[in-house]
Amino acid sequence: MIKTIIVDDEYNAREFLEKLLIRYFPDKFLVLDKCESVDEAKIAIEKYNPELVFLDVQMPNKNGFQLFKELNKVKFEVIFTTAHSEFAIDAIKCSALDYLLKPINYIDLLETIKKYNDKQKKASQEEKLRLLLENIDTGGSEFNRIALPTENGFELIKTNAILYCEADSNYCKIVCLDGRNIVLSKTLKYIEELLPASIFQRIHKSYLVNLNYIIRFNKTNELLVELSNGETLPVSVRKKEEFINAIIQKK
Repeated sequence: MIKTIIVDDEYNAREFLEKLLIRYFPDKFLVLDKCESVDEAKIAIEKYNPELVFLDVQMPNKNGFQLFKELNKVKFEVIFTTAHSEFAIDAIKCSALDYLLKPINYIDLLETIKKYNDKQKKASQEEKLRLLLENIDTGGSEFNRIALPTENGFELIKTNAILYCEADSNYCKIVCLDGRNIVLSKTLKYIEELLPASIFQRIHKSYLVNLNYIIRFNKTNELLVELSNGETLPVSVRKKEEFINAIIQKK
């Protein structure tokens, strides 16, 4: 069952949504708590660690968006509930799964739950594939492959075929040895966690570099590394010592 919390300052709205879930999705949702404020929701989330939160936007004192500022980590999916469609853009910015317009009806709720199921299924497939690839021993890190999530599925690529990765907001560009650029709707941090730390080094907030292809480090004036393809990339002052240590250890 999906561990769920409902947050809404209106008692009738909380009760109505719970009844909808029970009636149309029996044995699928476990409503752990129903909260009437952001402060109550924060306590309930930290206590129950839910998988899904239905979150009202307009509430006294603190609106629904404020909840994200109250939490250290958001490890659950969020479905906003609101009487005003203009809040949809803000919901998207908060990476909400979806939003429901009040009064909530079965058709809209069914579509939203389908989105949740599809996303969970995709995440599960990604995790299984990631674990599979991590456990494949092909006799050397230079031959290991990772699965890069694309719009239509995955692209399998040898880790040592990657020259460097560049951050662009919530997107990441993978620059390959063969000249290809693969753009993913993932953060650089996400990609960094997929790649072996023994080979890839963060040299700047925007760059993650394959140490195998660094041929020169210029530490006079601007801090720059030159790669085997002739490109130069900046090294931040904050990352300088960490980068130098990584180069020494690799040698």
